[in-house]
Amino acid sequence: MTRRYIYFTVFVSGMTTLAAEFGASRLLGNVFGTSNLVWAAIIGLILIYLTVGYFLGGRWADKSPYPKTMYAILAWGAFTLGVVPYIANPVLRAAADAFDNLQVGVLAGAFAGVLALFTVPITLLGMISPFAIRICMDDKSRAGNVAGTVYGVSTIGSFLGAFLPTLLLIPTIGTTRTFLVFSTALLFVALAGLRSSAGTRKMLPYLLMAAALALLAVFGKGGVKSTAGQIFETESSYNYIQVLEFNGTRYLRLNEGQGVHSEYNPDTLAYGGPWQQFLAGPFFYPDREPASVTRIAIVGLAAGTTARQADAVFPDVTMDGWEIDPKIVAAGRTYFDMNLPNLNVYVQDGRWGLEQSREKYDLIIVDAYRPPYIPPHLTTQEFFQIAADHLKPDGTLAINVGRAPGDRRLIDGLATTIGTIFPSIYVMDIPGTFNSILYATLQPTEAANLQANLERLAARGDVHPLLVQSMALTLYNLQPAPQRTTVFTDDLNPIEWLTNDLILNFLLAGGAGTLE
Repeated sequence: MTRRYIYFTVFVSGMTTLAAEFGASRLLGNVFGTSNLVWAAIIGLILIYLTVGYFLGGRWADKSPYPKTMYAILAWGAFTLGVVPYIANPVLRAAADAFDNLQVGVLAGAFAGVLALFTVPITLLGMISPFAIRICMDDKSRAGNVAGTVYGVSTIGSFLGAFLPTLLLIPTIGTTRTFLVFSTALLFVALAGLRSSAGTRKMLPYLLMAAALALLAVFGKGGVKSTAGQIFETESSYNYIQVLEFNGTRYLRLNEGQGVHSEYNPDTLAYGGPWQQFLAGPFFYPDREPASVTRIAIVGLAAGTTARQADAVFPDVTMDGWEIDPKIVAAGRTYFDMNLPNLNVYVQDGRWGLEQSREKYDLIIVDAYRPPYIPPHLTTQEFFQIAADHLKPDGTLAINVGRAPGDRRLIDGLATTIGTIFPSIYVMDIPGTFNSILYATLQPTEAANLQANLERLAARGDVHPLLVQSMALTLYNLQPAPQRTTVFTDDLNPIEWLTNDLILNFLLAGGAGTLE
């Protein structure tokens, strides 16, 4: 067994280990979401499993410092990793159903159970580096060089394992088959090592592992969810994406499926969600006309529900929409008729896109929050200054914010931060939901202006009824002024702690419904 092949083995093992970590995040993210709480649990436990593997591998390597032992361990590690998603599927399906009904005990048990499935493969993979060091240690004077080379080669493999799953494999072949690709590649590395170090006869029984993985690839079911009404599903570098259809209406759901991100029905524009409430934003200014709203920015376009509504309400509007996930954009165009000629779609981060825009807007919409998925860089004083800089003198910022019963800390924190830049702020709660819309005007305004505009426009026959409905619902559900709390900045932003605490308190209290 050559030293170069052992180094190659360490490289592939390191690549597979980190690919497994990213694969675990997507496997769990389809059901439990991709919040920093989920990531912390995955990373923390993976590190624990690796630590156990380092200890066990070092001791075992001293007792049996032979390549055939290392490659036998590697073969079992590769095989057990490949079967993880198939064993996990029944558990995840139960969890997906539980999440729809917010059965907290089932969720917690499923989450722990799936993570426990990674104990064996990751621990076994963690044993490889100590084995490689021990086998290659033919001269104590070169101990540092050997150890450094092994860990360096493993880290280079990990670097590749960080990018291949997220940028190439998961978006093209899915999470389950991504596990199979890496585990099969690693298994063949182990088989070649066994044949070289122990002979063909000793290697042959391990071919059964390759046959089992091949059967799983052909006959195994890779999907996690089988939701009623599902007409489309896919995975991207960012999300697990579902499109559901009930009674002619289509719904966009992401990741764990708590919340609807877009709706579409060719026969109506009134969906009762947060999207239409953005339309009321410009009318906190006195004597505002629908035709005066000529340019809108949408950060968090999703499948374009707000854009279609704005197109119907404002007769001469042009819209710029930012959506970071290209597969959501593709789904929007295919299943949600997001093909408006006056909608410019930009597949990029919303903050960067808005900052680079040369346009000034009558209305900037931020629909990129949903606890616990709130991008911190879209909640800070610096971001809201960017928004203010891209508004016309009589422009409005409107944000969809989630909350929990009796917990308005998120709204208060955002309002406090925005209030350092915008002089007037209003909050309305959408009835029957955990959504609030926060409006901020660049000039001082009054709620009485919204009432006057509503009375004037409702009396006319040329105003779209959706706009009148939005204004009325906003006016009748305005809330008291938010409390002043913490200012969020790019340097100091407790948004993740705040949203995690909000979600945990909500779930532990037995909450039902969705926080959007």
